[in-house]
Amino acid sequence: MINGNKVLGVIGGVGPMATVDFYKKIIERTDASCDQEHIHVLIDGYSQIPDRTASILAGDERPLPYLVDSARRLESAGADLLVVACNAAHYFFDKLQAACSIPLLNMIELTAQEAVRRGFSRVGLLAVDGTLRAGIYDRAAEKFGLSLVRPDEDGQRAVMRIIYDEVKAGAPIHRETLFATLDDMVDRGSECFILGCTELPLVFSGCRDYVFLDPGTILAEEAIRALGYPLKTPDPVETEAVHVFN
Repeated sequence: MINGNKVLGVIGGVGPMATVDFYKKIIERTDASCDQEHIHVLIDGYSQIPDRTASILAGDERPLPYLVDSARRLESAGADLLVVACNAAHYFFDKLQAACSIPLLNMIELTAQEAVRRGFSRVGLLAVDGTLRAGIYDRAAEKFGLSLVRPDEDGQRAVMRIIYDEVKAGAPIHRETLFATLDDMVDRGSECFILGCTELPLVFSGCRDYVFLDPGTILAEEAIRALGYPLKTPDPVETEAVHVFN
């Protein structure tokens, strides 16, 4: 920390493009008029962290020591606040926070709080199998009085395909394959959709047909506030802000 400016530490690489997207959000949402007014950010692009979904489904904790290693590396490098822009990684949140001596923001609870603040009560959840199985959003929803709507089996398979076979694989993205799933969830009462995997904002960027809550944006905004930096007021006519609640 130089001249009293606090430092943000990002446990990154989970996945790599999602980390890039999160840093972009930090830059775009900070009210800065020059380079020097932006946040000092340390990113540990630790893509070797084992797959969170696979570990949750297998009932093991293989990612945890890697997450702790990354957090401690960032802390040693001077970070004052930590974030991990990966929904499934929050399955290990309590143990990860216990291993650190600096705060770790909880993206899941921040997202649930934002849904309530926006006046939603029944929210659709789009996420990988591990996040759904772990129940991390279920616990946050119960804590803050929300009801969750999940995709049906075919819809969940479509969510997993677009995340793993397209975004993570660097293949062309076909978001229209999810529209039938979203329409079904709307019919079952979804007032908006939580993009509960950090790859999903890359899928729905600029999509104006549905209402989304982006946990990565919510996390970025809270990190900016927590570090004492000014938050930029979103422009309602910006392409990506029309239906993604920023």
